[in-house]
Amino acid sequence: MSFLRPSVLYQLLFMHSWLQWMPCQSWEFLRWPGFDGLLRCLVVVLLWSTFTEISFIRSSSMYPTLHVQDRVLMERVSYYFRRPAIHEIVTFRAPVRLPGHSEDEIFIKRVVARAGDLVEVRDGSLYVNGDVQTEDFILEQPNYILDLTYVPKDHVFVLGDNRNNSSDSHEWGPLPIKNIIGRFVTHVYRLTYN
Repeated sequence: MSFLRPSVLYQLLFMHSWLQWMPCQSWEFLRWPGFDGLLRCLVVVLLWSTFTEISFIRSSSMYPTLHVQDRVLMERVSYYFRRPAIHEIVTFRAPVRLPGHSEDEIFIKRVVARAGDLVEVRDGSLYVNGDVQTEDFILEQPNYILDLTYVPKDHVFVLGDNRNNSSDSHEWGPLPIKNIIGRFVTHVYRLTYN
């Protein structure tokens, strides 16, 4: 009558005490969460929606870093505690009404200089405080000239990675920090072309 006994494999996997901690040994984890579980889920959803946002890229101004139709995760908390850092990608509302854009349109650019810096574009290169910047993330060298510009207190200087196809600080000047909405964290979705 040995065929009625549990198999050796079953005994090895499920009868040893070292596997008793596994959640699958108890089917309690499949039960519907109680009130506490639902409350925790609600808090997580509220915090997620308050402090993060998924944005849709509508222009090629940040190409090749961000492509048109990319979905990116932006967080809105860190700038309550600190200032934007150089090379961070930020979303913001433009400081001036731009022709062809709505008032509530959101822009996304890279911070290249902070308050107190002197910015200049000449000979196809960006200079910050007289030092040429090494930027391996841009599409091509800028084909415009920007005279020496001082970044005032509570402002940053932002440029798109696609320098020759971007409406940014080289057109309308330094960006007030109060206009910044969030900081780029990661790609959520990138459309791939074959």
